[in-house]
Amino acid sequence: MEWKNRVTETLGVTYPIIQGGLAHLAYAELAAAVSNAGGLGQITAMSMDNAAELRGEIHKLRKMTKKPFGVNFAIGQHGRPFEEMVQAAIDEEVPVISITGGNPKPVIDMVRDKPIKVLVLVAAKRQAEKAEELGADAVMVVGYEGGGHLGRGDTSTLILTPQVVESVSIPVIASGGISDGKGLMAALALGAEGIEMGTRFIATKECSHANETYKQALVKSNEGSTVVIKRSLGTPARALKNPWTDQILELEKSQPGYEVLKSYISGEANKRFIHSGEEDGFAWAGQVAARINDVPSVAELMNRIITESETIRTAWSK
Repeated sequence: MEWKNRVTETLGVTYPIIQGGLAHLAYAELAAAVSNAGGLGQITAMSMDNAAELRGEIHKLRKMTKKPFGVNFAIGQHGRPFEEMVQAAIDEEVPVISITGGNPKPVIDMVRDKPIKVLVLVAAKRQAEKAEELGADAVMVVGYEGGGHLGRGDTSTLILTPQVVESVSIPVIASGGISDGKGLMAALALGAEGIEMGTRFIATKECSHANETYKQALVKSNEGSTVVIKRSLGTPARALKNPWTDQILELEKSQPGYEVLKSYISGEANKRFIHSGEEDGFAWAGQVAARINDVPSVAELMNRIITESETIRTAWSK
């Protein structure tokens, strides 16, 4: 079946499926696998220590795929300058960048008039309208179901997606709660022209930076296996529920404030669990973890999504 729409044409991909940024997990191996399977793979810039490391990862990725790929900039959560990293992406002439976690204007200004497509993650209609005003080529809409950092509201992807579709003229990509062909077709029915998946791509063979403890925790998850932490800081984020997140939530009740929480919610605490499976750490995950039952290759997963989607499209046409 034909999958051409504004998202596939803008990004130069076969299927309108985008791999999320995935801090400390989205490196060349995963990104190349997604791009080679017809989607848009991404590496995450701010997980790198410096611009030279980012350049190296881009070079590595280009040896593994000739297809389009993206570089994600999570600019609001790391507390360090990002301009040098963005300049490295510009110098390397990357085809796509995505911006998450902060005001996208400084990044968009840097790449304006460059042959780089810009995607912006939003969690509210007004944010989407602003991204369009600033010059974004498409917006990715994440609802309350999503993993990692979310909007401050509790609005679901099911509600946000059509709201944003009706408020902007650029393509809309749905994110949060999507893992399969059913999710892709639901997003299209809501008016989106593509999907972004983060959590589902973690539980794949090519996400080699995620340890097996993390992947199996996703496989064993149910609808109650995630919690939202960091609400007290105004930066809510969804993670797998474990004793470490229990401690975080208890501290948020009894001793709220960044200074008390910072060692619990740090990137190091995140990496302890996702890279090594250590119990004194945490892992981001969306509610869609309840829909994950195995750890396939990326190619297997993508084929499964497209096959299921086309089966649904055929049934709808009867």
